[in-house]
Amino acid sequence: MTDPILVAGGGIGGLGAALALARAGFPVRLFERLPEFRELGAGIQLGPNVFHMFDRLGIREAIDADAVRPDALVMRCALRGHEITRIPLDGMVARYGNPYAVTHRADLHSTLLRACQAQPGIVLETSRTAAGFTQDATGVTLRFEDGTEARGTALIGADGLWSRIRQQVMGDGKPTVSGHIAYRAVLPMEQVPEDLRQTRVVLWAGPRIHLVHYPLRRGELMNLVAVFHSDHYEEGWDQAGDTALLWRHFAGTRPEVRAMLERIETWRFWVLCDREPQRGWTRGRVTLLGDAAHPMLQYLAQGANMALEDAVCLADQLRLHGDIPKALSAYEELRVLRAGRVQVMARVYGEFYHAAGVKAELRDMLLGSRDPVAARESMAWLYEKPLWPGAQ
Repeated sequence: MTDPILVAGGGIGGLGAALALARAGFPVRLFERLPEFRELGAGIQLGPNVFHMFDRLGIREAIDADAVRPDALVMRCALRGHEITRIPLDGMVARYGNPYAVTHRADLHSTLLRACQAQPGIVLETSRTAAGFTQDATGVTLRFEDGTEARGTALIGADGLWSRIRQQVMGDGKPTVSGHIAYRAVLPMEQVPEDLRQTRVVLWAGPRIHLVHYPLRRGELMNLVAVFHSDHYEEGWDQAGDTALLWRHFAGTRPEVRAMLERIETWRFWVLCDREPQRGWTRGRVTLLGDAAHPMLQYLAQGANMALEDAVCLADQLRLHGDIPKALSAYEELRVLRAGRVQVMARVYGEFYHAAGVKAELRDMLLGSRDPVAARESMAWLYEKPLWPGAQ
């Protein structure tokens, strides 16, 4: 029997990689460090580009069952309330072949997990924390913290922002701390003020702050993410937030913003980090995927989308090339500039969202001067169907 491909990490990217590889005919062993598979966080946005990946992974119907299709992406001023720009979403299918949607991260993760459990050729293992690897001409040996090992033909490091596999492949230390902190929470829809129960993604932009909200789970919940500038640093995705600190940053914002914030009693937060775009994800039979390869700020809402594009592209290259190191190198070359562009542009969008004074006036003028079609077309580079050798 052929040795499996090893995947370190059981998040959205790792499960997506396992599913894509198995559907391409490769046996897979996936290792998750936690005692059970689960996804932290709340809402996630799904651009038209990722729906092509859902089709390839065979999970489109399950995604559609949970997701909400908002009618617009709207940016408003968090201080004065005026609308800055709007991208209507009713034309997305006609333009890009797929919709724009929002869903709960846990729902997307559960869909991927169920698909992996039902897919022949995938072995899923929990409580397995990757510590390092060695490789030779015929395969890779993955070492775990408990002293055990696993042998495979290749290793995919999908172990996230603080990836241990990345440190052995690239050795570039900790990620870059952005100086931004994100607080998240969800509200039952009946607790949301009636005038804010909209089926759209709304972003309230202010100086060094923003609030974004949109519906989840068929409209049963409202997702809230409040972001502000801070030098605090703490690893992890699920820390308890300080409500008083949040209110200090959002003092002076619109009544609509405060009406949302005041309904939340318990917040969870994470520190926003990314890295400079870099080549070098691949070393022989080992490569990186998702946040381990190209962590990005959330301002383009593309982190999970890029990870699933990685997963499908990787499987395509391994199917096309008989030589594993060649396939992994081809995968990196096909993905590095696209992912790098998203990393760079996410930083730019963060500057737009958090602008103050004259910069904010210029932002409002530039974005407000676009008609809806121009606004939608400004995202064509991101939302059009990604193409690479082997893509279907």
